[in-house]
Formats: sequence, structure tokens, C-alpha cells
Amino acid sequence: MKNIVLIGFMGTGKTTVGRLLANRLGRPFFDSDKKIEYEHNMNIREIFEVYGEIYFRQKERMIITRLSRYNNAVIATGGGVVLSPENMTNLKRNGVIITLTASVETILERTSRRHTRPLLDDLDQREKIVNKLLKERAELYHSADYNIDTSNKSLQQVINEIMFYLRQGGYLRGRR
Repeated sequence: MKNIVLIGFMGTGKTTVGRLLANRLGRPFFDSDKKIEYEHNMNIREIFEVYGEIYFRQKERMIITRLSRYNNAVIATGGGVVLSPENMTNLKRNGVIITLTASVETILERTSRRHTRPLLDDLDQREKIVNKLLKERAELYHSADYNIDTSNKSLQQVINEIMFYLRQGGYLRGRR
């Protein structure tokens, strides 16, 4: 069975939805950012500070190459995974790609809870930065097989919508 790959901007719910979806489907769950953090024994913010974004993106490509070889997994990716055509080619090869989106207001509210987002360091410019990055990545995010706006939906609603799409597309067998 194909992997279910969740992409989208930070704060759209990829990790939370992915973990719950994997549990519901009885599939393994992998978070590409968490894998990078584990291998470096640092969080993403520290990796950006110590090594820089270019280094992080190289490590991200390596992790995505590995994860994309799995079968029947749920994979949550970092928000910038779409910046690399190589990442997207690898993920699409054995996966159904689902973009989670959210309004700028929702993203700002969700990402303000934790200070682990290196691209949103400038608190006075957060909204401007989010708008800029969303605009730059919009076409990349919308090239997915399916898109879901998580702004005004419960986690259960998002998971149910994903499940419906997967059933309709023939990606799931049986009832769950």
C-alpha cells in the first residue's frame, strides 16, 4: 500500500493529524522533522542556528529519501519539504500526497504556542513572513493529490475527510 504523506505550511496540523491518522489505520507514523531532530540531538531551531538552513535542507532531503522508501506508512513532513523537487518526486513515487492548509490567522495562533519555528523569529513581522512564505509556496502545496483546509475543522473532521478521500481514491481497503 502507498504511504500517506502530509505536506503543508507550519501550524496546519501535519504532525497531530498524521499521528492520529496512523493510529486509526494501524500504520506506522514518521515525522521528518522529528527524525532530523533525533539524529542531531537538537531541535530544528538549534539546527538552523548552528548549521543554517542550507544544511537543514540537505538533511531533510536525506531523510525524505529514506522515508519515501517505506510502504504503508503515514509521513508528516516539514513545511519547506516542497521547496525541493527531489523531495516531492521521491514522496510521490510511493505515496498519496495530502496538503493541509489553514488561514494566516489560524497559522499565527497555532505557531505562537511554541517558539520552535526558526522562520518566524521576528515576532513583529510574523504575519508578513507567513503571508510571504505562503504566497511563495502556494503552487507547490496545491500540486498535491488532495487539499484540506484545517482552519475551522476538528481533528476528527480532518481525519474523516482524509479517510473519505482515501477510500474514494482506492487507497484504502475495507472499512475503518
